Amino acid sequence: MDPRATAFLRLLTIMDELRAQCPWDRKQTMATLRPLTIEETYELGDAILENDLQEVRKELGDLLLHMVFYAKIGSEQGAFDITDVLNGICEKLIHRHPHIYGDVKVADEEEVKANWERIKLAEKAKAGAADKSVLEGVPKGLPSLVKAIRIQDKARGVGFDWENKEQVWEKVNEELAELEREVEAGSAKQADEVGDVLFSIVNYARFLGVDPDEALERTNRKFIRRFRFLERESARDGRQLGEMTLAEMDAYWERAKAFDG
Repeated sequence: MDPRATAFLRLLTIMDELRAQCPWDRKQTMATLRPLTIEETYELGDAILENDLQEVRKELGDLLLHMVFYAKIGSEQGAFDITDVLNGICEKLIHRHPHIYGDVKVADEEEVKANWERIKLAEKAKAGAADKSVLEGVPKGLPSLVKAIRIQDKARGVGFDWENKEQVWEKVNEELAELEREVEAGSAKQADEVGDVLFSIVNYARFLGVDPDEALERTNRKFIRRFRFLERESARDGRQLGEMTLAEMDAYWERAKAFDG
């Protein structure tokens, strides 16, 4: 037997045993697993950002366990089982890749994405879905920054997009100018304009081929490293942050930047 199949069957057997014998595993529901799954997903994201491949391997295992767990609960409720899950995703991949499994020709990845969105909409129409919006598949619970990325990506898939990054940069500057006007006027629309600026920046990052969520997280981590350097070095000098001037803290910050590269 294929070692991949052997390993997967081993996991399924262990899941069956845990669900039957372990008090904690027996107690779990899809609702109780949900926050744990979200946490595991972020842990995988952390491992990817750190380029820690061994940790990526471990976190993938944790997520795979969760997928098997949900399928086990689904089978107990008579709704679906792991076979349904696997066959479902296989059929979807085959149907949405007609350039691989059919006679459709594509020039590049953009055409692949456009086909994916068109096929997805056709599937929903055939199923009689009430909401056939291209954006319907963007989860409501996504963090706002990630949601903005997915919204823009979905719109691009059907051709609703800027032609070049220069146009997007003009939009960024336009939104910045609008924000400045609202701030100067003390308007209640400041929050709306900040949102527009952020949305346009996300768009510009997309045109640069930069994942804005990953970029922001890297900046978060950089700030943490440098601030901890500031705390550590000032403490070694017998200084207290709350008692230092901004200029004095800036001196440590510049040292942190030089140390951090």
